[in-house]
Amino acid sequence: MLPPLDAFLPELQYQTARSSGPGGQNVNKVESKVELRFRVADSAVLTDEQKQRLLEKLASKLTLEGELLVTSQEDRSQGRNKELAQQKFYELLTKALHRPKPRKATKPSKGAVRKRLESKKKHGDKKSNRGRVDY
Repeated sequence: MLPPLDAFLPELQYQTARSSGPGGQNVNKVESKVELRFRVADSAVLTDEQKQRLLEKLASKLTLEGELLVTSQEDRSQGRNKELAQQKFYELLTKALHRPKPRKATKPSKGAVRKRLESKKKHGDKKSNRGRVDY
């Protein structure tokens, strides 16, 4: 089970930069883009099994140092972008740690098999009756 987002907050590092998002002149002078960094291997909140799973599932999103990188620049405000980055981060973790329930193999019922075969037989008979007629 994944701990709440609050448990991760002390382990998150933030970096800001000028955004290319909305904001008009604001974009040119305010650093509203937020980059969230999380070191998966150093986390005290996650179990070893969870860390291993994250390293496998999120390999494409990790830096060479093993940091998970999440950026947000959708909003004009740095604070709002920080919240959005945290939400994205938590959703990523939740998705990566979710284990789908195993699929159970099923068989069609005897009635369904019989019905299908009868239908095929009827269709085959219909086609065979379309042959040439001998006089």
